[in-house]
Amino acid sequence: MYARDNLFGGHVISLGPGNRDAVMSALQGFPGGFHVGGGITPENAMEYLDGGASHVIVTSYVFSNGLIDSGRLKSLVKVVGKNRLVLDLSCRKRESQFWIVTDRWQKFTDVQIGPQALVQLSDHCDEFLVHGVDVEGRLDGIEADLVRLIGEHSPIATTYAGGVRSMSDLDLVKDLGRGRVDITVGSALDIFGGQIPYQSVVEWHRSNQGVQATR
Repeated sequence: MYARDNLFGGHVISLGPGNRDAVMSALQGFPGGFHVGGGITPENAMEYLDGGASHVIVTSYVFSNGLIDSGRLKSLVKVVGKNRLVLDLSCRKRESQFWIVTDRWQKFTDVQIGPQALVQLSDHCDEFLVHGVDVEGRLDGIEADLVRLIGEHSPIATTYAGGVRSMSDLDLVKDLGRGRVDITVGSALDIFGGQIPYQSVVEWHRSNQGVQATR
């Protein structure tokens, strides 16, 4: 299990083998403050929502043979409700375009991140979580083209993750995302061994609350 800070949305808990008890304990300690992802299905989603999660995060379950499985997506929405579902659209770049990847980010789907897919999928969820997989965990800068893309075309709340290395990257996401893209900071934080003071990020967040979205 790990938790990551999202500057504007809820904290994120990613499930792993043998972590159920720790996850449930965290949810009870901060009810309504966490999003939970990792192996979520219609069969187990409500356990975490009833346990205190505000949302569940789903990726691989809604894809089959590289395509969006509309049947699975509809069944999940029926159980969870659109307003408590986050779709993880983690993606990698191929031939200058961004494509959703699944199975620990190793398998490319045939779904390209673009206006059509973002609008189509937004009808079924409350938020998007978008990892720039090619820069994730490398601390060498954000995926600027991806942030610009979701800032221009995502019709719902979207959180970007990947590559943050300095405070200037926070401003860059705000600018490229037109004030419409939230950001997750992980390994760059000093509390995780990085160089960015956690308190500086908190202060940046407070000073940027209420920034108006633009198109």
